[in-house]
Parts: sequence; C-alpha cells; structure tokens
Amino acid sequence: MRNLTWRQIAVILGGVLAFATFAIGIYGLVRGPDSTAPTPAPHSGGTAQVIPEAAARFVTLEDRALPRTTDPVAYARAVATALFDWDTSLGFLPTDYTAAVLADADPSGEETPGLISDVATYLPTVEQWLDLGAMEVRQTIQIEGAYVPETWTAAVEQAHGHLRPGTTAVTVTGTRHRTGVWNGETAESSHPFSFTVLVACEPSFDRCHILRLSQLDNPLR
Repeated sequence: MRNLTWRQIAVILGGVLAFATFAIGIYGLVRGPDSTAPTPAPHSGGTAQVIPEAAARFVTLEDRALPRTTDPVAYARAVATALFDWDTSLGFLPTDYTAAVLADADPSGEETPGLISDVATYLPTVEQWLDLGAMEVRQTIQIEGAYVPETWTAAVEQAHGHLRPGTTAVTVTGTRHRTGVWNGETAESSHPFSFTVLVACEPSFDRCHILRLSQLDNPLR
C-alpha cells in the first residue's frame, strides 16, 4: 500500500471508530474457536446437523486457485473458501491449502510478509493437522454474508489518498462445519466464523489481489 502500512490504517480506524486493531489469532480446531481440545466431540443425539457439500474432495489442489475477477466481494468469498474448505485425510499439508491464497498476494510485495503471518493463523499447525488427519477431519463452510463494512468508508476518508486506488475491505461471515471419526463413530460440529479480507482491484491492478486478513472472528463491522 502506498505510504500507509496496514498497521497505520488500523491506528486510523481505531482513533476514528474506536474498534480494536487487527491482531494474530489462533484458528480453532474441531471444537471451533475454543482450541483446547483438538478432537471432535461425538455427536450427542437429537436432530442431526446438516453438513453442506460446499466443496468436493479434491484429488489435486490445482482448481483451488483464486478467481481472476474485478469484483472484490466475489473475490473475498473465494478467499474464504480457499482457507476454510479442507480435508486432512487426503495427504496434503496446511501449506498446500494456503498456497493458492499466497500465490495471489500483493504483486508489489509490500503486504506479502504480513499476509504470510495472517494466513498461518487460519489453519491448524502441521502437528495439529496430523492429529486431525488420524481422525479424518474434514472442514467445509457455508458463507452467509460478504459485504463492505460501514467502517471502511471512514478509513478511506482518513487515509487522505494514501491508500492504493481500488483497495476495499470485505467482511465475510458464515458457519464452519467439521466432520470426523472419533472412537469409530462419526462426529461433527459447527461454529460461526467472521473475518475481513483487504483486497486491491482496479485501477491499481487489472484484477483483484489479496493484501491482508484480519484476525479470525475479529472483523471490521
């Protein structure tokens, strides 16, 4: 971003709108945001949760590339799918799933180091991933909303032209669904999620690219 770093933008937002700046978060395991136990709890009965077939089980990850679009909202939705739809039983590692997002980072390279740190918090660590793989844990998402938050207008005004043209914040909300095998029985859980994607599109670039991510479940409103 020209002249303004992500941290400076966050300070501007904090001073004007009195909300917390973005920070590094810990991505929840099978139980969602509470990651104290990396194992799915057995389903306790009652009405079975419906797990949407939002993504097929990928034999390869080649088709997970982010779309070449100039629509920041559609692009942010694709980022959400790339980060949250995964399957630990297919033999891939977390870095295989984040590769598509990082490959579409800021072409100037200015925001890439920060994006690498952001993305690392959205998936389990390799050790956690292997534990989840033993339980055949799979995660899919149901996107319920994607919009430019009201606070972004004030952020652009306070930046006084220092933001790269075409930069937009998009907040994505929805539900994460996980399934796995626990003690020989199918287990499942669902938890809401929200986060904000900072995207740069036209006229700075001929299509959208991802700049940064907010802390998970701490989006711009």
